[in-house]
Amino acid sequence: MKDTNNFLVSSKKIILGIDPGSNITGYGVVIKEKKKVSLVTIGHIHMEKYDDHYDKLSRIFHRVKELIATYQPHEIALEAPIYAQNIQSMLKLGRAQGMSIAAALNSHIPIFEYSPKSVKKSVTGNGNASKESVASMLPHILNTPIDKDQLDATDGLAVAVCHHFQSGRSAAPGKKANTWQAFIKEHPDRVK
Repeated sequence: MKDTNNFLVSSKKIILGIDPGSNITGYGVVIKEKKKVSLVTIGHIHMEKYDDHYDKLSRIFHRVKELIATYQPHEIALEAPIYAQNIQSMLKLGRAQGMSIAAALNSHIPIFEYSPKSVKKSVTGNGNASKESVASMLPHILNTPIDKDQLDATDGLAVAVCHHFQSGRSAAPGKKANTWQAFIKEHPDRVK
């Protein structure tokens, strides 16, 4: 049993969801217990006031490490960057995601990635939903009020909720399992 800031988590799983960005990185922490998910915290890492890109990356890494130390998540879910017309923007997003990945790896925490469409579909049922639609659904799913004006923060929270919905599912027929647990569940005959 692990004590996490007064959270007894023997049968619970803490998930940190992150929506990486080079100016704003949103995050949300949820606790999953069986099929129920509850909000722990939501927020964002603001870096607009910093000019140096490497300073921003360092701040993402250190803040994610702080979040890990504070909430001690069992798993981290990240939104994967999507292809953009501007290759420099894509590169900056990839680097921001890389800092979150490095922080998780440094803490030996399993990482799961979800496309923006997967996150939106998981939360709203529509892979093309707007940020506002995603933010509007989260209070209903988590049964708690959430400030819908923090769209970057709600995006990070949506990634954590998406992972809650996706974890425990095995891969769809014809698709590869994306975790060892899913593979074992899908193919118990192949485990010796």
